[in-house]
Amino acid sequence: MDKDNRDDFTFAKLSDLKLPVTFRISQLEGTRKPHPYTELLEKPELRFHGVQQSPELSDLYVTCQLIADNKPLTIPFRTSYKAFKKDYTWNEWLTFPIRYCDLPLSTQITFTVWDISGPRSAIPVGGSTFRLFGKKLSLRRGKHRLLLWPDREADGSIETSTPSKIGTRDEVGRLEKLLKKYERGDMPKSDWLDAMAFRKISDIHKAETDKSDNLYLYVDLPRFDFPVIFCEPDGSSSASTSTAAVQTPVPPVVPQQPSFIVDSSLWQVVDPDVARENPVEDKHRRLVRSHRSSPYDRELKPNAKIRDELSEILNYAPSQPLTSEEKDLIWKFRFYLTRDKRGLTKFLKSVTWRDPSEVKQAVEELLPQWTEIDTDDALELLGPNTVDSRVRAFAVKQLSRADDDELLLYLLQLVQALKFESAASDQRSSRSTTSAISYDDSGLADFLIYRGVHNPILGNRFHWYLMVEVAIEDRVIKKMYGRVVYNFMQKIVESEGGAERRDLMRRQGELIDTLAKRARDLRTSKDPRPKKIEKLRAFLADSKNNLSSMAPLPLPLNARVMVTGIIAEKSSVFKSNMFPMLLYFQCADGSEYPLIFKDGDDMRQDQLVIQLFTLMDRLLRKENLDLKLSPYDVLATGPLQGMAQFIPSKTIAAIVSEYGTLLNYLRAHYPDEGSVGTYGVEPGVIDTFIRSCAGYCVVTYLLGVGDRHLDNLLLAPDGHFFHVDFGYILGRDPKPLAPPVKVCKEMYDAMGGVQSVHYTRFKNFCFTAFTILRKSANLILNLVTLMVDANIPHIKHRDVHEQVLGKFCLDLTEEQAIEHFEKLLNDISPFTVVLDRMHDWAQYWRS
Repeated sequence: MDKDNRDDFTFAKLSDLKLPVTFRISQLEGTRKPHPYTELLEKPELRFHGVQQSPELSDLYVTCQLIADNKPLTIPFRTSYKAFKKDYTWNEWLTFPIRYCDLPLSTQITFTVWDISGPRSAIPVGGSTFRLFGKKLSLRRGKHRLLLWPDREADGSIETSTPSKIGTRDEVGRLEKLLKKYERGDMPKSDWLDAMAFRKISDIHKAETDKSDNLYLYVDLPRFDFPVIFCEPDGSSSASTSTAAVQTPVPPVVPQQPSFIVDSSLWQVVDPDVARENPVEDKHRRLVRSHRSSPYDRELKPNAKIRDELSEILNYAPSQPLTSEEKDLIWKFRFYLTRDKRGLTKFLKSVTWRDPSEVKQAVEELLPQWTEIDTDDALELLGPNTVDSRVRAFAVKQLSRADDDELLLYLLQLVQALKFESAASDQRSSRSTTSAISYDDSGLADFLIYRGVHNPILGNRFHWYLMVEVAIEDRVIKKMYGRVVYNFMQKIVESEGGAERRDLMRRQGELIDTLAKRARDLRTSKDPRPKKIEKLRAFLADSKNNLSSMAPLPLPLNARVMVTGIIAEKSSVFKSNMFPMLLYFQCADGSEYPLIFKDGDDMRQDQLVIQLFTLMDRLLRKENLDLKLSPYDVLATGPLQGMAQFIPSKTIAAIVSEYGTLLNYLRAHYPDEGSVGTYGVEPGVIDTFIRSCAGYCVVTYLLGVGDRHLDNLLLAPDGHFFHVDFGYILGRDPKPLAPPVKVCKEMYDAMGGVQSVHYTRFKNFCFTAFTILRKSANLILNLVTLMVDANIPHIKHRDVHEQVLGKFCLDLTEEQAIEHFEKLLNDISPFTVVLDRMHDWAQYWRS
């Protein structure tokens, strides 16, 4: 056909497209149905699946991989963690480390949607395989609707069993094909008619989605200005000749060439070294960081632009990885950064630890001259990613500046950090002796033992934290902590009054064993609750058990309190599932100390949450903001037992039932008829209520505390509001549509409604507290990260970085973050009220 007689057709060749492969995972549509109860009875493990625990909003994620000719082109990539609110929408762009021009014609993308099925396990919700090139060799573009094949992973083989499209097309598929034509400009546009058509299409889409049992995954591919046609790179004339053969019936003249050039499939080889260090990049790094330039680097100062870049890098969160360019920039200005306390952690990330000369300069020359660093950075250096013992020893030295009260705030995490210490020491023999990295002991254990021996309060907590670790099943961990316990006891005995102190610890252990055995008997017995209470009081009053009267003993929960016995007639048993005991201890100074003792319940998670609440309270008080948090004491004395301080108070459910409103309850205990604007309640009590509501509102949001209902929100007569029972944290919640900020209607009403002056003060307290705690996001993140290997249910095997960091909104300015928090504060789910009422009924029938 003559060129002048045919229409112009413009296209781009794939071989000229040097961009990396990119696409967006948009959303999942369709209805996921929970397993029927008959199936749950046959397979009880199904109840742990996300669809059972939260049918609408379980933690789904998507994995995808590029595959060609049954061989992977890339490693699998997955979407980041996201808390879904109304639907499964990711809107996340993924970029693969391969360019379009390097793709074979048979390239496919496999998509698999996964759901949680229990600890460290996931099950496929469905999979789909999508061909990247269409029938006319054109690169696909725009929005695509992929059919998910239920309960199976995507099959990446050439003859796939999970194709993204099947022969039959439903009405939605037909309309979406027409919409693509409209977007390409292949259909005439008429604004008034288009608006009507789009409304009708939206209605049809919703109706078809509700009616269909299928799940569909929507993905968006980049739209280029022109169609992109598959084309081999220049150099192989056989490819262009064979393509011409498709367009014309005249047989082509193929020149004589070796057969391996014609058979292109022989060139598609998986490179086993693809994950290794690129030797060219490695050579470039060594040239850039050449130690011959060290004298020059010592005097190097960044200009204003580079100073801003360095400042931005130093403000990264601890979990954010550095690019190779950022690492080179940090290394270049390493001597300049030694005066910046924020720079050490980033500098150590930029060191190439397999290069002995770099390690030697970093650890032996630069580390000793670095300025003193903050506590949050020292805690980061004690994490699992720091192997060199000299770096860890530097972190321990920085921690030695903290006083005992501050050290007590981090002691739980420092005991966990001993695990990474032991791992580094035990691997010493298996490491190459030529390595420049030191695997000696950093002295963390000796530091904690020294401080524990010299401060009995700190030593008491240290002792019980160790007892919990010794009681777990892991033999290696048990042996390592056993050595620490032995050394601790040896140092105590050698200290002044050591024998008496060791005897007190022995008596504490006997007391805990006795109480644990009694709690276990009460929990497992079939007696009604009044009978359990009667048996408990008789047991405590029996002089043979030495519980009603004892020699002064530091209370394990709070060693500052000396107790002389348990008051039997005041002790009781709660009506919850585990039947925890309420024990009133008689103190040496004549006061009483009530506490709750539980057996059969893992209290380590509650212990961690209360510890972080205490830390946040201290951070707020440092900024002269007292929100009356006053967190109660919690101590896990074993993997499945522990004690908590009992604060005389009532649940909001009980107050509403007995008094009608929270104001009536406060008015009954602290009336003030002459007060103005405090509804007949003493002004100090209302002030305490508003401050504590704001404080707990912020701290529970930051830690993602879930399962909030009117039975675990408590109020003391003096206005102190607080939360209990932290079985769900870091975004986990058994309730669907639970709001991220926990404020119930009863709290609003007690402040006088959302239009009142008190509610405005409450919001201002929230905003101020949120702003202050954002500044300490790294400290809180590092503390939570150190607990990942502590066998705590909702932290173990979960990627806590995204969940904690997302709450602080560090990517927003201060004003934007406050606006975001205000929106969350105003977002009260109406479904929450219904769930609270259902919980009340459940509690009623249980009692």
